[in-house]
Amino acid sequence: MSILIDNIGELVTNDPGLGDGPLGVINGAALVAEDTGVAWVGSAEHAPPADERVDAAGRAVLPGFVDSHSHLVFAGDRAAEFAARMAGEPYTGGGIRTTVAATRAAPDGELLDTATRLRAEALRQGTTTIEVKSGYGLNVADETRLLRAAFEVTPETTFLGAHLVPDEYADRPDDYVALVCGEMLQAALPYANWVDVFCERGAFDADQSRAVLSAGLKAGLSARVHANQLSAGPGVQLAVELGAASADHCTHLTDDDVAALAGAETVATLLPGAEFSTRSPYPDARRLIDAGATVALASDCNPGSSYTSSMPFCIALAVREMRMTPAEAVWAATAGGARALRREDVGALRPDGRADLLILDAPSYVHLAYRPGVPLVHRIMHNGVIR
Repeated sequence: MSILIDNIGELVTNDPGLGDGPLGVINGAALVAEDTGVAWVGSAEHAPPADERVDAAGRAVLPGFVDSHSHLVFAGDRAAEFAARMAGEPYTGGGIRTTVAATRAAPDGELLDTATRLRAEALRQGTTTIEVKSGYGLNVADETRLLRAAFEVTPETTFLGAHLVPDEYADRPDDYVALVCGEMLQAALPYANWVDVFCERGAFDADQSRAVLSAGLKAGLSARVHANQLSAGPGVQLAVELGAASADHCTHLTDDDVAALAGAETVATLLPGAEFSTRSPYPDARRLIDAGATVALASDCNPGSSYTSSMPFCIALAVREMRMTPAEAVWAATAGGARALRREDVGALRPDGRADLLILDAPSYVHLAYRPGVPLVHRIMHNGVIR
């Protein structure tokens, strides 16, 4: 089955070889999808025939969002914590323990239902590719079942046993690191392709984080790092040193951190939903981009510090609060996310890429920031299926 989408007012390809500017924009465009892939893109007047036609009616079309950082498998609710922060209580990351307790007590079906619901919610808002982490089990059995649930909703799954030291290991953090690097990692391997660590004050220091990431790399997983969220620290430098695909958060960066990211393939993944929800300073995306670093945007969807699955919301925040242009923010939420997942088949619309796209109920991608909070996604194509 082939599908022609024509009468596209503005097509964002993210391929400068296909269109204008860094987003590779084609005006008056058309696209043909065949099976699960893109077969053709170009000017509508040259479009080949297809089995089915979809009239975009002058709307904008862009690649599906690639959300490279989320925590969709959990139980419980932290609305009271959010209300307390809005009343002036600072965010320390300690609320993770609340979610761990609720998650450990929840049956498998409840965890899978939550992950499935949030995955569907993200898809309705244009997220066609998503990464999902564990991290709310913090023991062998619960981390394993979280990863099994994550694997049901996405192939991009991340083992985050080193999210926080659980209460039962509070006086023995090195013993917990040994557990993460040993039995817990082995149990996670069938369901994960990434390893992550929260390298932060109050979580895991540089040596502990290096041990976790090195064990994961040795076992065949690829690395990503929660880095420099609450304070300047060793996370970014460690991510670059170990060749991690991404350093995520990057809220507090030194000049050396920025220089390291600019000179490496490690993507700086920024999570403005977390700053919005915790009333923390936003990362300075302009500083990173001007230095030459690759920047991605992701939702950080989780029940405590960023309970949003909306990539359009993150784009609007990035433009308003992080000094990104609308074009830079859209690229970061699509092609940037693909870079952070080391994927070449998503994040762009070009022949042989995956047919993942969204049709906006707007004439231009600029409206994602121009009209914040408005449900602008008109239709979605995911794996070549239009819905």
